[in-house]
Amino acid sequence: MYDPLWLAGLAAAMAATGLFSGLLAGLLGVGGGIVIVPVLFSIFPLFGIPEAVQMKLAVGTSLATIIPTSIQSARKHFAKGTMDVPLLRSLVPSIAAGVLIGTLLGIVVKGGAHTAVFAVIALLVAVNMGFTGVDWKLRESFPTGKRRHALGIFIGGISAMMGIGGGTVGVPILSMFGAPIRSAVATASAFGVIISIPATIGFIYGGWGNTLLPPFSLGYVNLIGFALIVPASLIAAPWGVHLAHSIPPLLLKRCFAVFLGITVVRMFWSLVK
Repeated sequence: MYDPLWLAGLAAAMAATGLFSGLLAGLLGVGGGIVIVPVLFSIFPLFGIPEAVQMKLAVGTSLATIIPTSIQSARKHFAKGTMDVPLLRSLVPSIAAGVLIGTLLGIVVKGGAHTAVFAVIALLVAVNMGFTGVDWKLRESFPTGKRRHALGIFIGGISAMMGIGGGTVGVPILSMFGAPIRSAVATASAFGVIISIPATIGFIYGGWGNTLLPPFSLGYVNLIGFALIVPASLIAAPWGVHLAHSIPPLLLKRCFAVFLGITVVRMFWSLVK
């Protein structure tokens, strides 16, 4: 794995992953993690990375890339005044608790079970995007009390285990409970900061010393991927934003649902073949 050509190929694949995730992030307004994880999961077998660590490495690397992008995004949304700060503050403890649970599960469960969890949640996201309208709502206000904390734990736990920043799960949940889409996106951007930093630390610790990992890995975080995916995604995101202005929002949701559906089928197939 230390062969220069192997390393060059891996670097090129990581850069391409960043460009693809950035393009879709700008085009569809989704967090890069829901794109990065399945793409890395598809790429790693091509480079001979053992199956036992493929999903954990994809999730850990994705979480690390989310740290700088979520901080930047949250700062911009906060400056524009669209973030629901009171709601965010009330959810911080429960999201943090969920992150601890999700990170622990992500580290200890076997690769197949981890892949199955990602596939199931991705399927639910695809169904939500494929069969609901842009402004679909379940109710007009966010739950309070125990139900609010339960949702916070769910958002933090699933996001940490899947390697996503909180927007993929957080935005649909906030929207379903009456939040305007701009407020939902802005508030969920801060979820990414709460989720990505501790979860990344956990995946680094959980994979420390694992001999199956490829070169330049810090636990379950591949440093080549982190160094190339972040700048490449930042370069490509404006391209997606530009394209988004010429494509109907509902069509965008349907297209992303198809992408996730294909990803889910491939993941389930990898579990049964």
